[in-house]
Amino acid sequence: MKKMETPEALGGWVAIKEKLKQKFAMLTDNDLLFTVGKKDEMIERLQNKLGKTKEEIQKIIEAL
Repeated sequence: MKKMETPEALGGWVAIKEKLKQKFAMLTDNDLLFTVGKKDEMIERLQNKLGKTKEEIQKIIEAL
């Protein structure tokens, strides 16, 4: 996954979040809430919402 653990990366996350919302209309801002150090919690929310594995979620994010 792209380096999402640093505050500088959060600016890039805004763009990725918007692309994910376009690709998966059922995702909400709460589903995509990214807090530094809590990446795994967000991935787990996406797994539950989209019915995909952690690896599939990471590939989707990396492809954006």
